[in-house]
Amino acid sequence: MSEVNISAADVKNLREQTGAGMMDCKKALAEANGDFEKAIEILRLQGQKLSLKRADRDAKEGVVIALVNAEQTKGIVLRVSCETDFVAKNEDFVNFTRSIANIALANFPADKEALLALPYDGAITVADKLTEQVGVIGEKIELAEYGNIEAPMVTSYIHMGNRAGVIVGLNKADGSFVDAGKDVAMQIAAMKPIAVDEKGVSKDVIEKEIEIGKELARQEGKAEDMLEKIAMGKLNKFYKENTLLPQTFVKDSKLTVADYLKGFDKELTVTDFKHIKLG
Repeated sequence: MSEVNISAADVKNLREQTGAGMMDCKKALAEANGDFEKAIEILRLQGQKLSLKRADRDAKEGVVIALVNAEQTKGIVLRVSCETDFVAKNEDFVNFTRSIANIALANFPADKEALLALPYDGAITVADKLTEQVGVIGEKIELAEYGNIEAPMVTSYIHMGNRAGVIVGLNKADGSFVDAGKDVAMQIAAMKPIAVDEKGVSKDVIEKEIEIGKELARQEGKAEDMLEKIAMGKLNKFYKENTLLPQTFVKDSKLTVADYLKGFDKELTVTDFKHIKLG
């Protein structure tokens, strides 16, 4: 059987479509006897094999993208992780992450699994494309986190060169609220609240904080019949420091975040937020 002649143009075309290295593309085309679709499948399988080999590797670096639709009523934030800072800062990797974010915003899937199942580029899914990129880049690549918000007004913020992203939902929409939403998103990135207010704190966290409060009071020699009251006082302090609305506003320590929002509109508040960061 005669050897199929693989042209430089064929290799270039395959590289442009898959992002794989020149030699990998040439080998795949040779193995596929010049069949373009089969060569793509070979490269994809290589990615799957490499993905399995790297499944137990840490992927602590990556890129976070936060996007809001033109109407400012829907927002998404996600993180695509990789192993090294070198890859995370690569423009192609940032653009790849952004392409997944665009798919997420356009389709608004409910969760990460639904996003992975969406078509990426016709024949393949987002999950397939991620696996393909493992072969191209040579590192563990995964969609690590995804979240979305729908509200009367949604704003976004990207922190520290795509190392963290925030989306914030407001209960009212007005062009004058854009700065308010951005400031609150920056507050979230800086202060890392766990919920909008105490209503959003899980029962497990509350019970844990009460027990810690009691134990600390006990160690200080407080009477047993006072422990519950002291613990509840510490819990209220926990809410003020760790939930968004009662937090001290970072741009003006005389205000809480709730106070700051009321300066724009007495009824303005946050309905929800999502904060995704590296590490």
